[in-house]
Amino acid sequence: MRPTDSTPAPRPADDSRPARPGPGAGPGPGAASDGPDGPRGRDGADGVAPAPRTGGPEVRGIDLVPDEERGGRPRDLFAVWAAPNVSYLSFVVGAALVLMGLTLPQALGVVLVGNLVWICTGVVAAAGPAAGTSGSVVSRALYGVRGNRAVVVVTGWLIAAAYLALNWSAASVAGIGLAARLGLPDSPVVDAAVVCAVATGTLLIAIFGYGLIVRLYAGLSVALTVVFTVVSGYVLAAADLSYAPAEPLRGAALAAALGAGFTLVASAPLSYTNSPDLARYLPRDSSPVAVAGWTALGAYLPSVVFTAVGALAATGLDMSDPEAALEGLLPGWFVPVFVVAVVLNTMANNGMTAYSAGLSVQSVGVRIARIPAVLVIGVLGAAMTLYAILVFDFLTSVSTVLQLVVVVTGPVMAVAMTDLVLRRNRYSGPELLAQRRGGPFWYRGGVHWAGVLALAAGALAAVLWVRTTFWTGPIAAAAGGVDLSVPAGMAVAAAVYWAATSALATIPRP
Repeated sequence: MRPTDSTPAPRPADDSRPARPGPGAGPGPGAASDGPDGPRGRDGADGVAPAPRTGGPEVRGIDLVPDEERGGRPRDLFAVWAAPNVSYLSFVVGAALVLMGLTLPQALGVVLVGNLVWICTGVVAAAGPAAGTSGSVVSRALYGVRGNRAVVVVTGWLIAAAYLALNWSAASVAGIGLAARLGLPDSPVVDAAVVCAVATGTLLIAIFGYGLIVRLYAGLSVALTVVFTVVSGYVLAAADLSYAPAEPLRGAALAAALGAGFTLVASAPLSYTNSPDLARYLPRDSSPVAVAGWTALGAYLPSVVFTAVGALAATGLDMSDPEAALEGLLPGWFVPVFVVAVVLNTMANNGMTAYSAGLSVQSVGVRIARIPAVLVIGVLGAAMTLYAILVFDFLTSVSTVLQLVVVVTGPVMAVAMTDLVLRRNRYSGPELLAQRRGGPFWYRGGVHWAGVLALAAGALAAVLWVRTTFWTGPIAAAAGGVDLSVPAGMAVAAAVYWAATSALATIPRP
């Protein structure tokens, strides 16, 4: 896809001359000079930096994107979000729903409803064009300059690394299987080499950054859709549409399985509170409804289709080992094509995650450039992947991680959406980046206690309602194991944030 006016690709920077400052740069709020705790500098600080280059790594970090470097239309976000969600992991999640004991119609219902949470991801993305900076900087409005750091360390570092590990595990399982087909020995050394190869390819996407992502993902979404559609055809031929569990679930057991399934499906969209990162280069006057709609639709459609295919696969195949089941179904010549597609999808998914995680490292004030920040997160994610692959069963890792992280990601998403509604998406990038004492986002001692309280209350509610393989909240246990951690955590967080900001008058009403 060529960089035209219809493509949200930033203008190439000319390293031979200084970058032009965007709105708000210079003396005053949004200038390259920061508050007492903020970094400054060329590559990845709050100061002005050159825009991403077409042929090289992106050097812009969390600094404000000037109006003259913005372009494209919201509809271009469709492909950006479709590519990472044409996913092998969707097959795994869909199969898990049937393995929980749900009937096929029940599993498909959970797929349709759970994926509606992508609307939240889309709504939060609308802050990107308005603020012109990353989501991890926008969240300073929610938690304060200092309070935001603690939140971002958890959501932008630890949970991001966990998702890197989860997706790399999926690709590595497939890649290790292909290595065995090629005659390579079954050993930890080969396993580690596969993990490192997948991680390296992913980190290259994150290093080259936004310019590469918007150009690469359009074609990649088409190529992956073709491959996964072929796989889906073989799955449908083997599926048992009359499938019924040997012992159908009823009453509390059914409610528990439906709740756990919804949590599993909803966990993916709830993890993307960083969605403004991929919309910040759009023009400031981009329609928020269009940004939200194209983001949500791009993720929703492939997620629904391929998670549903995974559920169908479990009716006719033994999906307790999804890699072996799917590869055993496919003709031998197509297996390498499928494995390559799984790896490419993982790189697309984790490329976005690592890209945003690098911005998150900068947003907490760490004096490090964007590219080294990406590498730090990548090393952490690779280490977690090796541990998951060599120590844990893959399906156990998937279920545990996805069901547990919603305790944090659900309330974080709810607070972000509530703040956006209360402010009517009026975010000032220069003020968010200034970090100055006494500024609008300094609040009390650098902490917005309304946001911190809302997040803590929402997380507590989610913990009480969550059900995983190693922890069941007391309310969930009393309700027969029903997992309502997502709606409980989000509802409590939103309600507390709304009430606290009203009582403290910390959000100016338009």
